[in-house]
Amino acid sequence: MPGTRPPVEPPASTWTFPRADTADENGVVGVGADVDPGTLLTAYRSGLFPMPVEPGGPMAWWSPDPRGVLEINDLRVSRSLKRSLGRYEVRVDTVFADVVVACADPTRDRGWIDERIAGAYTELHRLGWAHSVEAWDDHGLAGGLYGVAVGGLFAGESMFHRRTDASKVALHHLVELMGTETHRLIDVQWCTPHLARMGAGEMDRDHYLERLADLVTVPGPRWPGEPV
Repeated sequence: MPGTRPPVEPPASTWTFPRADTADENGVVGVGADVDPGTLLTAYRSGLFPMPVEPGGPMAWWSPDPRGVLEINDLRVSRSLKRSLGRYEVRVDTVFADVVVACADPTRDRGWIDERIAGAYTELHRLGWAHSVEAWDDHGLAGGLYGVAVGGLFAGESMFHRRTDASKVALHHLVELMGTETHRLIDVQWCTPHLARMGAGEMDRDHYLERLADLVTVPGPRWPGEPV
């Protein structure tokens, strides 16, 4: 079962990425390659993440400047979120595939998660690198998020909610899992107004890449189910 052992390092990628600081004005470093586990991990360790140019289109590799980030100690907990924390049960890695499917809902605006992405991250989850944080209530899965954990970095990929504040509760729990260590960081790719209200901010690319070099080498948090 995922999460019951340390992550398994996959075979190395056969692709070589351009440097993240060579991205164009839109933040795109290159287009192409595969989304095999080794390729994805190489990308995250290099400051990149995948997203199709358009739904169903070629895979692009992004390094936006500035980068959206959430420092562990910067999370803002509103009064409404405090009330919502008691409304949901939070679980980790129990229905990873369901969380990805919910995030890929084609009725959502700017949907970009296709079968390639869903399959790739499900395989990363099987190897112990990708995780889901889920908010549950009496009606079932109410919201959640998923992303990739490499050392002290959690690279958030997507989040969704079906009930009020459910995704916020999942993010709150993720921050608690990450702990209070200053050598950990949540990457949110782009800082949306929704994430900004929760404390996310922007970091210029050079600073992000400088931080990243240390983040991916330090011990990360212990995910539920991993051996002590």
